[in-house]
Amino acid sequence: MKEQVIVVGLGRFGASVAREMEALGHEVLATDIDEETVNEVAPDVTHAVQVDASGEGTLASIGAGDVSTAIVGITGNIEASIFATMALQTLGVRTIAKAGSPLHARILEQLGADRVVYPEQEAGIRVAHTFNIAGVVDYLVVAPRFGIARVVPPAGYLGRTLRDLDLQGRFGLTPIALSRGEKVVVNPPREEVLRAGDELVLVGRDEGFVHFGE
Repeated sequence: MKEQVIVVGLGRFGASVAREMEALGHEVLATDIDEETVNEVAPDVTHAVQVDASGEGTLASIGAGDVSTAIVGITGNIEASIFATMALQTLGVRTIAKAGSPLHARILEQLGADRVVYPEQEAGIRVAHTFNIAGVVDYLVVAPRFGIARVVPPAGYLGRTLRDLDLQGRFGLTPIALSRGEKVVVNPPREEVLRAGDELVLVGRDEGFVHFGE
């Protein structure tokens, strides 16, 4: 469903979100205090405006109250991040805010941000898992010590069916998708034979992923 979104702060995180949201078909209003930054993003979004989001009434004046979702990507200036989040909450806009530190995250949560993201911490967790678990290409935490991982099957798994491998029985890992080139098979059948170049998306506990690559 197409939505109207405002992105406040166009650093690497904010600019990436703005461009991706536009690519997904949403109407994106991108804002930043720096004119050069705004001009770089402008060709890739619906609207781009240079504003100081910490100014009282600024976000309301550019129509922020009319959007369905706001994403605050400011972390270099915590005061501006806080003022922008407060203003958006006052306008009744669903707000997703980026935190630059645990303290910043707690403040944003207390201000009522609907969701607080901590990209640096999340990236660190993913890197740790890809280092610790053989064959893991990417990892998403679902709960403590439990996640979803995209993995490259070991060479010894190739030419064998998912039924024969019995990943659920042996490791407690459930295959939820199989990626083969540009094709993705959701909930792959147990008769599916793994081939070179395949990637599996598995869900389960971390200890299962550790033993999966052994």
